[in-house]
Amino acid sequence: MLALRLARGSHPLVQLRRLLVAAAAAGTGFLLLCALGYAMSHAGSTGALLRLAWCAAPLAATVYFAVAVARTDPGTRPRPGLASIGLGPGRLMVISAMTTAVACTLGSMLALLFFLHLRGDLTGLPFDGAAAELLAADRPLPLAAALTLLALAPLAASVASAVALRPRRARPGSDAAPDAEPAPGTDPSTLAPPAATPGGLPWGVALFAAGLAAETYASSADDGSGPRLPGGLAGSPVGALAGWGLTALGLALAGPALTHLCGRILQAVRPGALRLLAGRVLQQEARRIGRPLGVVCAVASGAYAARTLYADTAGGGSDIGPLTTLGAVVVAGCAVLTLATAAVEARHARADTTAALLRLGAPAALLRGCAALRAGALLAVFGPVTWLVAELSAMPLVR
Repeated sequence: MLALRLARGSHPLVQLRRLLVAAAAAGTGFLLLCALGYAMSHAGSTGALLRLAWCAAPLAATVYFAVAVARTDPGTRPRPGLASIGLGPGRLMVISAMTTAVACTLGSMLALLFFLHLRGDLTGLPFDGAAAELLAADRPLPLAAALTLLALAPLAASVASAVALRPRRARPGSDAAPDAEPAPGTDPSTLAPPAATPGGLPWGVALFAAGLAAETYASSADDGSGPRLPGGLAGSPVGALAGWGLTALGLALAGPALTHLCGRILQAVRPGALRLLAGRVLQQEARRIGRPLGVVCAVASGAYAARTLYADTAGGGSDIGPLTTLGAVVVAGCAVLTLATAAVEARHARADTTAALLRLGAPAALLRGCAALRAGALLAVFGPVTWLVAELSAMPLVR
């Protein structure tokens, strides 16, 4: 009940974020139910397992977005005085996990209602029965299996939120770990002035190389008789999904280090006030926005590789179905919204520093120029990286 009251009394922008989480969970739940419908109408076929594996990317994107929204939720942020009434960090973590579960459950229930409506279980077959064969409308729906699939998103999102927001106790006589992400609401000016370079770049490069090797091996060993990924991409072996997953994970791990590198580049060669301020902000926010930025680059490179493969197979005659489009929209939308959420949270975190600069007489044009310079530096570094990763990922798939 406390979680529901906190959710109901939140700011409209926070409510919008939760509704977007519910929408992402609804899209993922509908894709899982469609995989169940295909399994019902194609008993014993390996295509059902492939469609279920295909739903792993939207499910992971939904969970990632839900965790980002939970981290930026002001209603469950530790504040002075809350511990005295029993709302310590542990209790707030539980409330945040419950709020995330409520939002995802709402989306899953909407997906179930829409799925039943298309099957004709509620008011008859809509659209002249166009979706009857796809959703196995002539067969009874196994309710236990449907509810189990729909529980995946709420359960995974709530557990991931609890793990991300769990109270961390620093070791006696030591500061927080250098690679730890700043807590929501932390003022960047209170951090160490020679911010440590985030780790993860070597692991990111290693995972990218492993993903590229997996795609190359899957394509070279493919003789056309193996299983194919669903969705109209007729020339794509199933190993390409695993390779792209490793590539995406590698970019996510390397994102903070690349963002920190952008800050160092801006401060190189006798920087002025504008470049110095922009570079310092990027260095301090590298862990906060670097990982979502890496995920967006991974999604963009995957979209480019898919487009190249789509144009290459059958002279562009492959038909990308509505379910593949829905999955792509969920993945891309969650990645972009996660980056936007992290950017808004970073702006709120440095609000005190911005106000102090304005009180000291810094012109507003300086702050706007600093923001434009940061965006330009990120685009100059991440743009070529995304293009290079996309080209290398598409090479093994095009024959």
